[in-house]
Amino acid sequence: MPWKYATVCSSNMNRSMEAHNQMLKSGLCVRSFGTGTTVRLPGPSESRPNVYEFGTPYADILADLKGKDVHLYTSNGLIKMLERNVLVKLAPERWQSMDRTQAFDVVFTYEERVFSAVLEDLQARETESFRAWHVINIETRDNHDEAVTSTQIT
Repeated sequence: MPWKYATVCSSNMNRSMEAHNQMLKSGLCVRSFGTGTTVRLPGPSESRPNVYEFGTPYADILADLKGKDVHLYTSNGLIKMLERNVLVKLAPERWQSMDRTQAFDVVFTYEERVFSAVLEDLQARETESFRAWHVINIETRDNHDEAVTSTQIT
């Protein structure tokens, strides 16, 4: 049976999705997740982010941002990122909300606080299989270039 991989960042938008996309292209069995309470994307200012619920389709988020300010969100890379995400899967998923029977051989995280959230969630689960999970953190700043670079390490 092939190994199962998970990629996890805060919002299941940039780092985990770049890795998900590349691993999928390599023929690996992979899913991606976020650990935040909501999906947060840069807005017109730091104090006004765009906030969405997990499960909101990437296509809906893309349409919303295009309707708000297509120039701003094209120039900061969000439009291109969301166009990639639409081709990979339907919507961002929250790690803590996934089916508890789901198991992975390797989980890659891209930030220390995400790593901690994944470990905390795994420790709180009741186990039936005692199957080992390898959880690896690759500290990655949340921008496109670093997401691409960390994917090569993943």
